[in-house]
Amino acid sequence: MIRISVAPLFCLAPLLMAAAQTAPSPPLVSVDGLPIGAIPQQELPTGGCTAFLWTQSPSHALIAMVGATPAIIRFAPGGTVTDLVRVGQSGDIQLGLASKTDYAGGDFRVTVDMDIVKRGDMTDGAAVPSATIRVDVAGKDSVVVPAAGIIGCA
Repeated sequence: MIRISVAPLFCLAPLLMAAAQTAPSPPLVSVDGLPIGAIPQQELPTGGCTAFLWTQSPSHALIAMVGATPAIIRFAPGGTVTDLVRVGQSGDIQLGLASKTDYAGGDFRVTVDMDIVKRGDMTDGAAVPSATIRVDVAGKDSVVVPAAGIIGCA
């Protein structure tokens, strides 16, 4: 006769449940069926301002981080987190970020258009009530994603 003791397994159950509850879920590879994924939670970089943009769809996924210093966009085409450098900007500049900014690298060109609104109830940042992120990939269709977000400054 074989006896298996399950008592040690019961001791591990609370630890396994706690780990499952605190483990971050992996970012979405495709948001709302588009060829752009979610990026994982981001930290506010020190020095300068950064915009965090979420989709305006039911998923409300974090899809881009746009930095003033360094001047990059972090997004996830096909679920792969990618940073592109700023190659141009135009329009009003507030908090180091322009209302229209172009980024490029490899086969990608990304244009971010955003309304930056300073509000009295916000310090060290601003609201982005409306934005679009246009992703162009050489030889493929362009994708435009409506977004909104917030700008934080450190």
